[in-house]
Amino acid sequence: MARTAVFGGSFNPIHYGHLLLADEILETLELDRILFVPAAVPPHKSPAHLAPAGDRHEMVRLATAGHPKFEVSDAELRRAGPSYTVDTLEALRSPGEDLFLIVGSETFLDLLTWREPRRIAELARLVVVPRVGSAFDHDSAAAQKVVREIGQEPLIVRATSLPISASDLRRRVREGRSVAYRLPEAVAAYIRARRLYQSEVA
Repeated sequence: MARTAVFGGSFNPIHYGHLLLADEILETLELDRILFVPAAVPPHKSPAHLAPAGDRHEMVRLATAGHPKFEVSDAELRRAGPSYTVDTLEALRSPGEDLFLIVGSETFLDLLTWREPRRIAELARLVVVPRVGSAFDHDSAAAQKVVREIGQEPLIVRATSLPISASDLRRRVREGRSVAYRLPEAVAAYIRARRLYQSEVA
């Protein structure tokens, strides 16, 4: 049975923090692959500051190209409307595959606001990654409420987190500052060539 972790997000842009996290989860859970799924229309984010979905997908492809167990899916780009995780998992599931879903600890606590959270938990085992410095408590009332509602105990993986944020990278690009050592050079070159993030407000 193949073991695949689905790593969704806006990846606006993808950076070394995402890549290191994915690699550590791959190793810790002894997975066969990490499937990056760039969101076309993230339901919980304003589209105002997003690079076009096709550009974000291409940046993820460039960033992951050198890793033998990293793959990229365009499942959400091919589907119209908001990019709901439950729809993506339904599309990706197959009889010979165990699916895992990587989420941050803040996202996990917010999971009940997502579309069909219990169905999400039926389709994939949740892998919760606490943010470094956050006080995520699996036994807290908020976390246990989510566990009860979805009917699943998540896996907690305390992976290394780099102090890199996509919003800071977008600001640096806009201000003409260096993004070296924060994301792959192929991604930085693509951002320059496409003139992405030049006029973002946030």
